[in-house]
Amino acid sequence: MSNSVTITDNRNGKSYEFPIYDGTTGPSVVDMSSFYKQTGMFSYDEGLTSTATCKSKITYIDGENGILMHRGYPIEWLAENKLYLDVVHLLLYKELPDATRLEAFRYEMKKRS
Repeated sequence: MSNSVTITDNRNGKSYEFPIYDGTTGPSVVDMSSFYKQTGMFSYDEGLTSTATCKSKITYIDGENGILMHRGYPIEWLAENKLYLDVVHLLLYKELPDATRLEAFRYEMKKRS
């Protein structure tokens, strides 16, 4: 496996290989989901400070640097510059609506509520 990381248990010399995936935004990740199965051990990451808990193409979180993004937009910018329905549209359809699309989306939402 070329795009991987190898961990060696120095107690017994056994090595274990884990795949590396590119993050949508931010650093690459090591898939440790088979760590217990391969090693019989658990990993320890106090406070989950270096652990991604799920795959997401919608949200990026970097708590250490205070970053929260949705679909590539900083949450502060969305909160200050966009309406709630703009953000709902962004999350559902992967792009912010123009004025015409927003009006149609607003109409759709009113019909459903």
